[in-house]
Order: sequence, then structure tokens, then C-alpha cells
Amino acid sequence: MKSPIALSRGRRVFVSFGIGIVLMLGVSQLRRLHAQTPDTTPAATPAPATAAAAPAPAPAPTPAPTPRGPDPTGATTGTAADVTVKDAAKPTLTEVMDTVGHNKIAINIVWTLITGFLVMFMQAGFAMVETGFTRAKNAAHTMSMNFMVYPIGMLGYWVCGFALQMGGVGAVASLGGTPPLTHEFALNLFGKPFGIFGTGGFFMGADVYDVGVFTLFLFQMVFMDTAVTIPTGAMAERWKWSSFVVYGFYMSMVVYPLFGNWVWGGGWLSQLGANFGLGHGHVDFAGSSVVHMVGGVAALAGAKALGPRMGKFDRSGKPVAIPGHHIPMAIVGTFILAFGWFGFNPGSTLAGTDLRIGVVATNTMLASAGGALTAMIYMMWKFGKPDPSMMANGMLAGLVAITAPCAFVTAPAAVLIGAISGVLVCWSVFFVEGTLKVDDPVGAISVHGTNGAWGVLSLGLFADGQYGDGWNGVPGTVTGLFYGAPKQFLAEVIGTLTCFVFVFMMFYVFFKVLDKVMGNRVSAETELAGLDLPEMGALAYPEFALAAGRSSAYTVETPAEGGR
Repeated sequence: MKSPIALSRGRRVFVSFGIGIVLMLGVSQLRRLHAQTPDTTPAATPAPATAAAAPAPAPAPTPAPTPRGPDPTGATTGTAADVTVKDAAKPTLTEVMDTVGHNKIAINIVWTLITGFLVMFMQAGFAMVETGFTRAKNAAHTMSMNFMVYPIGMLGYWVCGFALQMGGVGAVASLGGTPPLTHEFALNLFGKPFGIFGTGGFFMGADVYDVGVFTLFLFQMVFMDTAVTIPTGAMAERWKWSSFVVYGFYMSMVVYPLFGNWVWGGGWLSQLGANFGLGHGHVDFAGSSVVHMVGGVAALAGAKALGPRMGKFDRSGKPVAIPGHHIPMAIVGTFILAFGWFGFNPGSTLAGTDLRIGVVATNTMLASAGGALTAMIYMMWKFGKPDPSMMANGMLAGLVAITAPCAFVTAPAAVLIGAISGVLVCWSVFFVEGTLKVDDPVGAISVHGTNGAWGVLSLGLFADGQYGDGWNGVPGTVTGLFYGAPKQFLAEVIGTLTCFVFVFMMFYVFFKVLDKVMGNRVSAETELAGLDLPEMGALAYPEFALAAGRSSAYTVETPAEGGR
């Protein structure tokens, strides 16, 4: 036990330590108060100005911004010029605005890339829909066509397709300006420039080494690939592989880029408004005509040149149903396509900062529902059964139709556009088979061609004038016939007719010439046995044993029996 003396000494040390702490805190507080007290000492009065004093120099004028060149790293893309400010003269404010501008462009680039990735995933949907709607003996061939259009189309577009389509588009402000894309070949007709094709960006070389341009290439490439894959369904089960490969390069390098330039690349259809007062020219927000109608019309020309599958028509010329082998696969593929469409349409703003994407996405969804429902109702009314394949095609038809007007119409109009497309696709399928005698195993001509045309025409009818100010260089918003602008509808009609005539002519002649050179169609023996082993060297379902002239679900007539 400690003594009282020791305890007394300990208390004194503790008390002394506490007093020291208090004194230190007090001194610190006094210093803080002194620092916050304003200095009341009078300031020295400046000497009055004399007559000999020189006037203050005038502020130097702000130099005009110099056009930037290609920017492969993105370091100088997005500056104060990309935001609206009242005063960007102060260095600190400029730095802030440069950061804000850079971030704005960054948001747009990320948005465009992500939506492009969604569109790329639609290739899986197309592969499943087309393979499911065709027979098991051709599954590897059909799936392989949908697979290879991606690399074939991409490389063709890289060589010259992108340059022809977008080489003269000019500044895409949402992606930072795309400064190298300023080379458009144009003809002067009626005293007006008619843009025909771009001339900048071949092989994506050093002249277009820019983050905005590369982003635009990826996004436009996956759209092109959607168009290229559409005919693979209409021409399935009898198309020779070598002919398909040549077709893939031709579509991606020539036909699609040319029409795409006329509508999206600053070409003559987009300038019908600026040159001739026809509204805003041919407007197609996300590709009802540029992507889907081009693909659908190419499918019509190819299927007609190729001829029907053996057994498709009986002796009297009446079409005979050839059921697909895997309806669940086709339905899942339809859902994948519907999901990818949320990149297809909203992504076409090329700007995550454009809040209209909410309207675009919702209209896209509503139109798909309208198309699926009315297709189901029509088939039940006509045949007593809903038909899963037509329900799927009805949903796809609604998506195709709303692709052009999705940013310009109200929700009720979107549902109506989709509902009309659901009935229209059914009518078109029966017309193409029954009247035109064209064999389309998956309904691609009707889904994409017919409803692609309906989509751009519906824009000319239902655009409500709430969006699109300055579209294609024309002041004011995009407004359709039902809202008092008949000239916009006329521009859509001109674009639709141009698409059909140009694409059909280019592809019908192409397939006829190609047939003379290398042939388009497999032999009758190959078609009867199935294209998988003869054309691809592998069976999709090797465990299936199919009898000659017979598939897992369908028996075809041989040529001797009058089936072709």
C-alpha cells in the first residue's frame, strides 16, 4: 500500500498536468480569435492620378478557338465550348468548364458504346429466331450464316462502308465534333448539292484516328450488321455458302452504306428539307428504312432470285406450310431482339445527356406490345389459333415500325403504330407467299421490309412537333401530317420509294450476275439431305437420324413429284 505522501505527490503531478493542458487550449483559442478579427488600421491612401498618367490598357480580345484535329486519346475532346456558360474568361472557371465539357462528351461516348454493345447482342437473337423457324437438317448452316455476317460485315464496313456512309457527315457534336468526317462527294442538280457518298475514313486510317469517330464507327457498324443478317432468314435452307459470303461483303461495302449516307450521312434525302422545303427531309430516327427496309428489300430480291424451297408450293401453286423445328428457340430469340432494341432506338440519340431517351425507350416497348397483341388477335380470328410464330413476328414488326418515329410520337401513337404493324405483318406474309409466290421461311420480308416502310411513313403522319429542333439543319421541330405538316410526309414517301427501287434493283441484278458466275443455290440432293453436312461439314444435331427426303417434322416432295 502506497503512503499518504506518495499519493499527495501523485495528485500534485496530475493537477499540474491538467492546468498545463487548459493553458495551452486557452492560448490556442486566443490566437484563433486574433486571426479572425478584421484589421481596422487605415489603409494608405493612393496618390491622386496626374494628367501625365497613362490610361489603363484595354483588355485583349479573346482569341477564336482553333479547330482541333484528330484526337485518338480523347485528351482534348470535350471543352468549355461543350457547355453553356455566361463567363468562361476566368482561368479557374475555364478549367471547371473544360472538365464539365469533357465529362459531358464522356457520358455520351459511354452511352453510345453500351447501346452499341446491346445492338451487337441482337445477332444472337436473329440467329435463334431464324434457326428456330427453319428445319433441323439446316440448323448449323442457318446459325453459321448469322454468325459469320458479323465478322464479314464488320470487315467490309471497315474497308470502305463506313467511309462511303459517314465520311462526309460533318460534326457530330454529341461525340465531340468528329472533325475528320468532312469529305462528301456531291452532285450539283437544280442548283442544289446532292450528297452521294462520303470519301473520308477508308480502313479507319490515321486521318480519322479520333475517339468520336471510332465510337461512331462501332455504333454504325452494328446497325449495318443488322441489315446484312435479315436476308439470311428469307434465303435460308437453299442458299449456297460461297454466294452468301460474297453477298455479305457487297451489302456491307456498297448498298447499305450508300443508302445510309443519303439519310444519315448528310446525303441528298436528308437535305430534301433544306434544299426543297420538304419538312426536315427524310427523317429516320433509328433505322426503319436505313436498316430494316434495306434488309427486307434485299431479302425480297434474293429470295425471288433464289426461288422457293423444294416442296413449298404444291402443283396448283398453293403455299404449303413448312414448320420450324424449334419454336422455343425462336421465342427466346425474339425476347433477345426486343431487349437489344433498347440499345437500337434510345442509343440513336448518340447522347446519354439527351433526356428524350426515356420517351424513346417507352415508345419502343409499347409498340412491341401492340404488334404482338394484334398479330395474336388476327390469327385467332382468321384461323382459331394464336400461332406462336406470328405472335413473335408481330412483336418484331412493332419494333421495326416504331424504330423511325420513336423519338417523335406520343405513347398512344406508339401503341397504334405497333398495333397496325401486327396486322400488317400477317397480311404481308400471306401476300408474299400467296400472291408473289416468294418463299420466306422466317417472314423477314414482311417483318423488316413491309414494316420498315410503314415505320417511316408513320413518322410522317404522327410526329407531334415536340422534338427534333434543327434536325437535318432545318429550324423547328419534326412535325407530321396529322399535326399540320404534309410536306414532312411527302419527304418520307420519297425516301421509302427510293429505298425500294434502289435496293431491289441493286440486289436483283447482283444475284442474277452472281448466279451466272458461281451459282446461288445448292443442288437438289444437298437441299433434300440438308445443308449442314454438305455445306458446313458438321451437323447441328448429329444424334438425329433423318430419312432421305424427310426432316424431323416435315416430308418434302421430290422434283419428280412436282414439288419444285
